[in-house]
Amino acid sequence: MKRYVIVATKGRPAETATLLDFLNDQEAPPHAVYIVGASAADLPRIDGHPLCATAAVKLLIAKSSGLTTQRNAGIEALLADLHGEAGNAQANAQSEARWFVSFFDDDFRPHRGWLRGCETLFEENAHVIGMTGQLLADGVKGGGLTEADALAWLSGERAPQEHWATGAQRREIGCAYGCNMAFVDRVIRQCRFDEALPLYGWQEDYDFTARALAHGTAVYEPSCLGVHMGVKSGRTSGVRLGYSQIANPVYLARKHTMKRGRACNFISRNLISNLYHSFSANALFDYRGRLKGNLLAFFDMVRGTIHPQRIMEL
Repeated sequence: MKRYVIVATKGRPAETATLLDFLNDQEAPPHAVYIVGASAADLPRIDGHPLCATAAVKLLIAKSSGLTTQRNAGIEALLADLHGEAGNAQANAQSEARWFVSFFDDDFRPHRGWLRGCETLFEENAHVIGMTGQLLADGVKGGGLTEADALAWLSGERAPQEHWATGAQRREIGCAYGCNMAFVDRVIRQCRFDEALPLYGWQEDYDFTARALAHGTAVYEPSCLGVHMGVKSGRTSGVRLGYSQIANPVYLARKHTMKRGRACNFISRNLISNLYHSFSANALFDYRGRLKGNLLAFFDMVRGTIHPQRIMEL
């Protein structure tokens, strides 16, 4: 089974270069890696990187900035390459072999057995079409983690943090976690990330998984370990994120990839959190900006103009 990796990145060439080190150290290295930036400044230097000796490492620039757009650019490049390989009989036979794509955030650090565990999962369970791995630690809700922190968790020096993506048992899930998720070939050929979810693409993983479930089952796979550092650079503003916290669930509920009850839960939970934390200054998160974005989204909802793309005007 062939293993492909797509990484959408913006403003983090150093972090992306380090991810390539981790991919090079995989027990089952990727056959190809597609790194997609919004500009040349987003891309790492790969000259002389050892991964280039064993895998095709391709640097791409998407038509515009945005997680969904950049991931789709990676998918289209991969499918174009596979179509090109089908130009002769031998390559055509290879192209019919099963394959999968792993989507990693540029600040995700996979254990060296991640791709091997994912491959085994898909090979042994034909009904499984998507997965997300076990998070040993996730810095996204705190101040972020360092490379040294990631190594401490990956080595077992530190015990895993509490997270919804932890536990020893494989189980079905309704949403893969976007920082480390993978889908098999038949999903990648049929599904794309919704580019109406701009920039950070909040809840893009939920939307993509919901459509992928038409092809089979998605699971949490505990053998695929990793650490999400939660690097703060390159993230969207508080006002924009706050608007997305309302507009994106509303949009997904209207397109029926998110149940109304879940959308209401997302909205109410974030609104209450932003309101509560706005009473005290927070150096890590702009809760007041998020609350302002929430209120702007509610105002647009009343006017009938609410849409995820509105954050491009904020």
